[in-house]
Amino acid sequence: MNSFVGQTRANVLASEIEHQILEREFKPGELIGTIDSLRERSGFARSTVAEAIRLLADRGLAEIRPGRGGGLFATAAGPMVRIRHTLLAVTDAPGSVAEAVAVREALEVLIDVDAAQHRTNADITDIKRGLAKLTSAAKGTTAFLLANWDLHERIALISPNQTASALYLSMTRFVREHAVAATHDESPETATEWLAIRVATHTELVDAIVAGDVARTKKAVDKHAGLLDTN
Repeated sequence: MNSFVGQTRANVLASEIEHQILEREFKPGELIGTIDSLRERSGFARSTVAEAIRLLADRGLAEIRPGRGGGLFATAAGPMVRIRHTLLAVTDAPGSVAEAVAVREALEVLIDVDAAQHRTNADITDIKRGLAKLTSAAKGTTAFLLANWDLHERIALISPNQTASALYLSMTRFVREHAVAATHDESPETATEWLAIRVATHTELVDAIVAGDVARTKKAVDKHAGLLDTN
């Protein structure tokens, strides 16, 4: 199997299997392999294979079934999980991107509450324009995610907390630089439903910030966090 500079062997193996799952080389519920077969296939040590299996399970792309007939099986990832992991799969630094996403998500409530408390008329005009762009882009996942990031970056610029804002923006831009594209192989109906939910969630977030309602903003952030992806 191939190796990639800067990644551990376990990450290399996990990334290759992740790519195979997302490319549908392994269908949901299909056996990927046992620890012994994966060890023989990859040439890696048993401990390395075990760590790769753990990484795949943590990413929600595979599950471990014990006992006779057990092994590592591909799981059926929903549209949000698929988009998130597709973005991570096409980067040369999936672990770093995942960490950047986690930091950004942890800062979300601080950034958005600050926006609700400190937005100006100019800010309101800009984020409403960003929401309109997001709504118009809700016809394809890549265009939507780009508009999504643009909106969140503009909201982050409102915060008077320069440290939090700078960190949030740097994490978002790091993800953008490493996430080349998004694909979505669910049915058109499922993709349309997913995008509609995301538009509604961001509309509520923007409306809460525009209203200057901190409690409403926190609720909107909670709802936003409940639909985790790379948004």
